[in-house]
Amino acid sequence: MVVIRLSRGGAKARPFFNIVVADKRTRRDGRFIERIGFYNPIATASEESIRIAQDRLTYWRGVGAQPSPTVERLIAQAAKKAAVAAV
Repeated sequence: MVVIRLSRGGAKARPFFNIVVADKRTRRDGRFIERIGFYNPIATASEESIRIAQDRLTYWRGVGAQPSPTVERLIAQAAKKAAVAAV
């Protein structure tokens, strides 16, 4: 099964996550198929905290990839930010 999940990067106590499409059987930070975005939980107000390539997300969901619960929450959060920015 293909999943959309977070892969941790960054230094100790400074987390940074890539949003990746990967085989469910691989390690969290192991091999992945495609990187479709990032999430920076400690971003300041002037920095971008989340970015997701919507076209690639739509494609992978269309072919059956299942997002993790955390990625589902981040997708909703990014959609809300995009809606506010569009107004």
